[in-house]
Order: sequence, then structure tokens, then C-alpha cells
Amino acid sequence: MVNINVFSQLLSLIDRDIFKKLVSKYNSDKHHKGLNSGTHLVSMLFCHLSCSDSVRDISNGLRSTTGNMNHMGISRAPSKSSISYMNEHRDHKLFKDLYFALLDNLWNKEPNQRSQLRALKRKVYLMDASVIPLCLSIFD
Repeated sequence: MVNINVFSQLLSLIDRDIFKKLVSKYNSDKHHKGLNSGTHLVSMLFCHLSCSDSVRDISNGLRSTTGNMNHMGISRAPSKSSISYMNEHRDHKLFKDLYFALLDNLWNKEPNQRSQLRALKRKVYLMDASVIPLCLSIFD
């Protein structure tokens, strides 16, 4: 058995055909210059799952997985400036639609778990909690 890391196994659960259709729908790879939407997806998932605090952590973390980048579907690790550029200029609706498309795909595959999946079909609110550790260090 080939030694593939857990992150690569998680990425294999994402249907690439759905992702390619959404990329063409939003035309997000129009001027990508080597770093496509797939690399952006891998970078953002790595950021979330590794609890990275900065683009430097994302870039260095992906660069440290040199042998496994092919398993993740990317050819090279993005630089700090490339990650910042991708986040600034690419449309977030691609990832929103990918989330709901994967959820619908899972809904059709697992009819026994629909009550659990129904909880995921709601608005997702994100909050920057960087103030919390700061306040905890100041107060008792």
C-alpha cells in the first residue's frame, strides 16, 4: 500500500468533476499563471486543518510535504505572495458552491444519514477570534 498522508485522503473525497464544472462556471482559472483553483483549494483546506495563522505557515507547511504534493493534486507549493493574491482576486462563491455541491452529492449517496446532513444545510458564520487569546492573556 502506498504511504499517503491523511490530508491527501481527505482531498480524495472531493469530486474533481464537480470542482472542474464550478471552475469553468466562475472562470476562476482565466489568468492563473501556474497556480490554479485546485492549488487555491488545497492551500485553504491546509490552512484550516493545520490551524495556520499566516500565509507563511501555509506556504512553509505545504513546502514541507515535498514528496506528497502529487497526491494532493498540486505541482508546487504556492508562495506567500501568491496565496495572498489568490485570496484577494478569486471569487469566494466558487468555494461556497463547492461546499453545497459536495453536500448534495453526499445527500444522494447516504440516505440513512440525512438527519445529520440536514444540520449542515444552514448558514455558516465565520468569526475572527484572534482577540480572545489576547484578552485571556491580559485578564485572569
